[in-house]
Amino acid sequence: MSAFTDSELAYLTGERHLGRLATVGPDGMPHVAPVGWSYNAELGTIDIGGIDFARTKKFRDVRRTRRAAIVIDDVLPPWRPRGMEVRGNAEAIEQPEALVRIHPTRIVSWGLESDDTAARQARDVSSSHQQQEATNVRDRS
Repeated sequence: MSAFTDSELAYLTGERHLGRLATVGPDGMPHVAPVGWSYNAELGTIDIGGIDFARTKKFRDVRRTRRAAIVIDDVLPPWRPRGMEVRGNAEAIEQPEALVRIHPTRIVSWGLESDDTAARQARDVSSSHQQQEATNVRDRS
């Protein structure tokens, strides 16, 4: 069972959108950068990577803090913003290809359930849900 709603999953697995990854540096300053990403259906995570990714500030920040957030959004004409913010515990994985993997702990979405641009769906995702998902994946291996 995914932490994402059906409309959020449709958005994540549909047309490609640019994401913005937020991390926190050693000095406490936020760092936001545009990134490529993919939805990992097997783990229910957002995976982020790129060229020489293990050498980036984003990767180092996640390795140090084990936390990150990503915003994935777009705007439909004439003015209908929609998207999601996913916050969570994060892994800095070096092999076989460097990536940051965000395990959702909070999901906020807008413009996906209705045309009301002010309507937001926000919820915390329980850690027990994540642990069950991880156990299910290990059991299938």
